[in-house]
Amino acid sequence: MFKKILVPVSGTEADVETIKLACRLAKKDKGKVWVVSVVTIKRALPLDAEIESEVKKAEEILDKAEAVAGEEDYEIETDVLQAREVGPAIVDEAVERGVSLILMGVTYKQRFGQFSLGNVVPYVLKNSPCPVILYQQ
Repeated sequence: MFKKILVPVSGTEADVETIKLACRLAKKDKGKVWVVSVVTIKRALPLDAEIESEVKKAEEILDKAEAVAGEEDYEIETDVLQAREVGPAIVDEAVERGVSLILMGVTYKQRFGQFSLGNVVPYVLKNSPCPVILYQQ
């Protein structure tokens, strides 16, 4: 059913369970799991600017993702993406890789007393070329 799964991660506690779920879903169909971490580049800088501290942080997040997948006995591919905005970067990656599912972990956030998904999740839900599953921690 889901041959290619894209899992964007950002270092939240929801990442672990989201990666485990992606591995379990992919395992059934011997599918592929891509885990990506997006580094946001400010408009004042060129898009290919090397922001070492941010890239290092993203790589650490992806190392944890590989460890979690290893616990599930599944091999994943990881990638650090650099973009102006996270939402469009996720959608572009999904299109480019021809994924059949985007699996996103969300943490419960309250802003002004109301539940908030921020701006990345709504963008991905609206513009995704494939189904999106949200996993709430």
